Amino acid sequence: MAKETIDILIEGGKASAAPPLGPALGPMGVNIGQVVGEINSKTADFKGMKVPVKVIIDKDTKEFTIEIGTPPASQLIKKELGIAKASGKPNLEFVADATIDQIIKIARMKSSNLLANGIKNSVKEIMGTCNSMGIKVEGMKAVEAISKVNAGQFDDKFKE
Repeated sequence: MAKETIDILIEGGKASAAPPLGPALGPMGVNIGQVVGEINSKTADFKGMKVPVKVIIDKDTKEFTIEIGTPPASQLIKKELGIAKASGKPNLEFVADATIDQIIKIARMKSSNLLANGIKNSVKEIMGTCNSMGIKVEGMKAVEAISKVNAGQFDDKFKE
């Protein structure tokens, strides 16, 4: 029972038999239309965002399973804040200002994929991404917001 895994990054709801997915699936002998349809239905909520997808194929039976990951933190941040792109000069030009509640929401969405232990550390990890994107948090640079989190200023928001 040999299994083959195909890891791919696909725009939510827009998988197709075109490259890169089709050529990877072709030699596997699975029904490409079924795979594409299932990926599109499972990623429909992530329209406009790149989503990591894992297709696991049993080479003997031609059965497949699909696992959907969460989009990168930067994609979730852009969608939540309604911005098209990050700043080209993140320390000088800021493109948005996020609230602590928005950061917590994103951290909870990504929690299973983050290395951080607990929501407070997950929030700091998302704030680090904001820092590299030129996004302020609660009107201050993200690194300043991380210091405030460390000082316990937002502890009442982290109740799980």
